[in-house]
Amino acid sequence: MQWERINFRGIGNYFLLNNLLLFFIFVKHLSTYSMHPSPSTCQQCAQRFNSVFCKAREEHVEVINDKKVCNIYKKGQLLFNEGAYPFGVFCINDGKVKLSHQGDDGKEQIIRLLKAGDVLGYRALLSGDRYSASAIALEDTQVCFIPKDVFINVLQHDAGMAFEMMKVLSDELHRSEIKLTHLAQKPIRERLAETLLFIKETYGFEADGITLAVKLSREEIANLVGTATESTIRLLSEFKKDGMIELDGKKIQILKPKQLLATANLQD
Repeated sequence: MQWERINFRGIGNYFLLNNLLLFFIFVKHLSTYSMHPSPSTCQQCAQRFNSVFCKAREEHVEVINDKKVCNIYKKGQLLFNEGAYPFGVFCINDGKVKLSHQGDDGKEQIIRLLKAGDVLGYRALLSGDRYSASAIALEDTQVCFIPKDVFINVLQHDAGMAFEMMKVLSDELHRSEIKLTHLAQKPIRERLAETLLFIKETYGFEADGITLAVKLSREEIANLVGTATESTIRLLSEFKKDGMIELDGKKIQILKPKQLLATANLQD
């Protein structure tokens, strides 16, 4: 009987320690998410006037606010996958996302880089197609999801927002045409310089005013340029040797933006 009492006491201690461990894991998990404040209402959202919702009527903004679902995606997590059917659109509240397409050879091609205020998933939704690319968080990213019926209904009844949506689609088509032309006509060195300037225009600099405010692998940069990773590594080393940039792991500092602009063969 004494052995049985000791045994049960040991089992009880085991479950007590196990529950305490689970509690501490839960607290740590909770504290991680508390670093990312819950998004404000759409009416108070800091990104509202940087997105297609800038001209939406207040009653429609209220409807979107009531129906939206917000979530935090960890770095590397999928928002949606290529080939899936859309059920709504995603609005980035905070963070960075890449849109990438998988080629026939399995190689990734980054189509777009997105930031806070950008909306994604709308092209497939409006055309009734499957997603032609996957959306992946480049860092911990806070995203609001707006259901399909809500988004379509607002577009149908709000001329201001519908016009903004047309502008977004037109801008996207314009960028695609320019990128296609540059892929066909520009040498890789010019395209890499242009890509670095594009990343700067998209995400800006860190507090030091020279370090790009996003960390991309050499392979991701190569996928943006449309070339082999080896070529990208070699050219980045050349840019560093020429004093245009500085490299520190995935961090890239732009030291001579005017020289980089001239290398990209772009007008200031």
